[in-house]
Amino acid sequence: MKVSESTGDTRSRIQAVALELFTEEGYEKTSLREIAERLGVTKAALYYHFKSKDEIVNSFAEDRIGLMDELIEWGEAQPPTVESRRTLVVRYAEQFFGTNRHTVMRFFEQNQTALKSLSAGKEMRARMIRVADLLARPETSHEAQVRAALALFAVHSSWFAIRDPSVTDEDRRQISLKLAYELLDKIGETAQAA
Repeated sequence: MKVSESTGDTRSRIQAVALELFTEEGYEKTSLREIAERLGVTKAALYYHFKSKDEIVNSFAEDRIGLMDELIEWGEAQPPTVESRRTLVVRYAEQFFGTNRHTVMRFFEQNQTALKSLSAGKEMRARMIRVADLLARPETSHEAQVRAALALFAVHSSWFAIRDPSVTDEDRRQISLKLAYELLDKIGETAQAA
């Protein structure tokens, strides 16, 4: 095995364990020592990869931010239609429901207070606002802005609002998209009726 592969595996394991602990116990309550203990490594080994909890958060947020940037770029190139709004929220849901990505979003939702001062939190918030703006266009009304934000929240809330363990990820995705469509499809109706 190459050293870089081993290093990459360790780094990924650190990210996964930290994310798990940050979500279970909260960002502020979790220490680097606890992360190292759960991994079964020394604190020095952990420091080799990450010097702080902030670095760990920024590392797993970078992937999410990159995906959001791609989504925003795609959305900006689309006309502001019902179809493009639906496709944008579907693409967002696909990113959100992808492998372990909902865990990252759950972390962001549960640790909002701590993340306000971290660059990763600010970056994610800015991306979310941009996606909501793309969903609301061409309208700028307050109602359209709230509908767009609630459509995104429908995707997120399916992870904590539906507590039935027998509900699959695909069921959650379908329920959240149905509700998002109901919100998004009304954008533009008020302007057209006026």
